[in-house]
Formats: sequence, structure tokens, C-alpha cells
Amino acid sequence: MAGRLASIALISLLLASCGKGRDGTLGVAVIGDAAALNERGQRLSPTAQLVRAATYEGLVGFDERGRVVPALADRWIVTDNGQSYIFRLRDGTWPDGKRISADDAATLLRKAISGLKGTALGLDLGAIDEVRVMADRVIEIDLVAPVPELLILLAQPELALNWQNAKGQNVGTGPMAFTAGDDGAQLFALIPPEKRGLPQQASFASRARPVSLTFAKAAKAVAQFDAGDVDVVLGGRIDTVPLAGRIGLTRGNVQLDPVTGLFGLVVTRTEGFLGAAANREALAMAIDRDTLLGGFNIGGWQPTTRIVSPDAEDDLGTIGERWQGMSLEERHIQAEARVKAWRDAGRALPTMNISMPDGAGSTLVFDALRRDFARIGIAVRRIPENDRGDLRLVDVAARYGRATWFLNQLSCTVQKAVCSPVGDERVAEARRALDPAARAALLAEAEAEITAANGFIPIARPLRWSLLRSGTTGFAQNPWGWHPLPPMAWLPR
Repeated sequence: MAGRLASIALISLLLASCGKGRDGTLGVAVIGDAAALNERGQRLSPTAQLVRAATYEGLVGFDERGRVVPALADRWIVTDNGQSYIFRLRDGTWPDGKRISADDAATLLRKAISGLKGTALGLDLGAIDEVRVMADRVIEIDLVAPVPELLILLAQPELALNWQNAKGQNVGTGPMAFTAGDDGAQLFALIPPEKRGLPQQASFASRARPVSLTFAKAAKAVAQFDAGDVDVVLGGRIDTVPLAGRIGLTRGNVQLDPVTGLFGLVVTRTEGFLGAAANREALAMAIDRDTLLGGFNIGGWQPTTRIVSPDAEDDLGTIGERWQGMSLEERHIQAEARVKAWRDAGRALPTMNISMPDGAGSTLVFDALRRDFARIGIAVRRIPENDRGDLRLVDVAARYGRATWFLNQLSCTVQKAVCSPVGDERVAEARRALDPAARAALLAEAEAEITAANGFIPIARPLRWSLLRSGTTGFAQNPWGWHPLPPMAWLPR
């Protein structure tokens, strides 16, 4: 990228065509697979999350800045020291014309929560005690302890409510619907308010514009943007970030979202060498994170050896970066000694497989890891991300900014190969704790336990990038890296 990405991320577009497409349509390319259009249930790929959020609503949703906004609920209050959330549903209808009621909404919400059991998001919702109907259009969610991030959790696409029509088909309440368009694109359009049981808006026809959504591999999506065929490219991650650096300043603008999350290696097999926590730690010690990140030349991208981001709202700061006071050379010597001790005992050390996505960014990561592991006597090979290897590259952005998100991602429920039952117990205790200080202390203990298991090897924060043409509205950088379609479909007043 020759140093261009850092500059591109900070400099506004200097020159660009209006790029609004034919008939006022906004062109959006998503890096991903069109199979997302057919995903059902509640375990969704990132591209399917985008589609679900556009066509189905939960009690609340997100705006373009990642802020919680009304959806099926038009207002809410928080009572009982944060242990009760009361939502008043809007006066509207389900897609078949039946009036939205608290009975129906509560049933659908309970079903959505139940369907997430066994997932990290399900653990995030673990403090929900009961979903109750209080009145015809009023729902109450009772919690065993305060959950400051509850609204953010309820805004997740997986918590959208799936209404079933008379044929037993799941249908969404909008705010958008889509149909097949030209050239394989999907045309997403806002549903008129009066067709959703809402008051008619006089300015709707003049302000609403269709969004032409195409799914493509990264190189094609970037080429579409460079040619002026689309105004927005979504879904950029580290595996594709070198492509963003090749976009000329006169044709586009790279947007980097300030996300936190997990970017590193998770241990997926514990046979042989990887069966011992000290050996797994040797791999973590071997990585030269500064050099790895330096290969991307992205200003401000910092390495980390921690599981929980220090930016988490409830991080006490008592857990620091690992191996402080040790130089990289000293870490290599200690890690190499563990590998040698394994071999000297007559035990085999076959080549380890690392599963990761395709892409030039993944190649940069793998080449750095291969060099670092070779220094301590470990040979590795790269395999496709859907194949099960010994290690897997994890790249996931946090959905909310608290320690529980990070710890739930690595729980025994989710990561079964290497986990910490004691760490999970501390997280469960924190979930029930009423005192914020006690809760934060328990989460720090949990992080220490999960770190010691060495089932996850942190490298840095994730990267999330998009391309945005000058003058395009309804898009904003945000801490979740989340860019919903409905705000882009509204023209400014």
C-alpha cells in the first residue's frame, strides 16, 4: 500500500462525480455472498445481518452513527436501578395487517432470545429474567442485574422479530423490502409508512430513494466503486484492506471505523504440542506484533496481547499487556526452549495448519506469523478459513463496549477446544452482581483466568473499512463498524 492507506483514511475526497446512479438510486456494493439473502434463523453471517436489519425490526434499532433509535417500540423507560426496561410499542400493524400487540411482540422476542442459546450473543443476554406483557402495547424486560448495554443488544439484527403470515412464512415489518433488480442487484426500497400501519408522510416520495445492493468479492466491489458504478462499498476487513489502499484519492475515500474486538488466533485443536497451556503461550510470545502491523502501514493501529480492550467501559486497568519487561528476543528464547524441550522428549511436532480467509491482507498476516513461528522451530501452513486447522484467524468486531463481550466470545459455550471453566464462573457471577465495582472486579478475574488458558492469541484490534463517495448521506463512522441501509435511503431535507 506504500503508506497510502493512513493518508487516505484521514483526507476527505478531493474530487468525485455525484455517483448517485440512475433515477436517484444509491449504489451499494457489499463484500460478501448473495446467499445472505436466503439466510434464516438467528445465526447470521455479517452480510445477512445487514439484510435482516433492513427488512426486519426489533424493539429498537441503530442509526448510521451506531446510536439506538426507536423501531417497533417508539419509547421506553428504565426503572428499578436498571433492572427493568419498559417499552411502549408503536401503533402500527404487522405485514399481514394485524395490529401490533404486546402479546405477539413478547412471544416473538422470547423466541428470538431462546434461539440464541449456545452463542456468545445468547450469553450477552443471559441476565434477562423475564419478558412480560404489561398492557396491550407495553412490554417489560426484567433483569437479574443491571445490563447497561441492553438497548444495544436489543438493536442487534438477530433480535429482530419474525412475524409469520398465514402460510407460516417469516416476514419482516421493514422498514425496507427488496426485489431483484438489474444485473443481479437487489433493489431495497423503504416501505411507505401508511403500508406499515403508520401515519402518512407528505415528504416520503421526495425524500426516499432506492438502494441498489450488489454482493461481490472485494476486488470487484472496489472496481465498481472506482468506475463510479456504486457510491458505497461495505464489509471491508483486514483480509481485503490492501485493496482500499489502491483507490485513487480523486475517486473515493476510505473510511476506517474505530472498532474494538478480537483479532488473533484461536486454538482449535489440542492434540500434541498444543495440548499444554505453556506451549500455546509459546506461540503467543513468538509473534512480533509491531512488525506484523507495520506491514500494513496504517497509522494508529496498535498491537495488543490482551483479550479485553482497555477501552472497555468497565475495564479496571488491573490487567496489563503480557510479558512486560521482556524484550522480543527474550520471548523468542523462552518460547524456543519450550519447543526444544518438546522435541527433546522424543515427541513429534508436525506442521500446524492455520485457517484464514483469502485475500492479500491475510497473506501479509500469514507471512509474518510463518516467520515468527519459524524462529522458535514451528512450521505452519495456510488452509482455507472453512477448513478446520490447528489454529484459526479470528476477526470479529465488538457489538458493545464492555468486558463481557470479549469474555463471552471465548467462553466454553463458544470455544470448546480451549477455554476456562473458572473464567466462565467469574463471568456468570459478574452477570448477577448488582454492584458495578464488584462486577468489574469479577470480570478482571475472569480475564486473568481466560488469558492463562492461552486458547486465544491476541494480535491487535480488528480493522473495518468502507469506501464512500463524497456527498453520500446516511453513512457515518461508528464504534461498531455497522452501516445500516435504511439511513442511506433517506435524502436530507
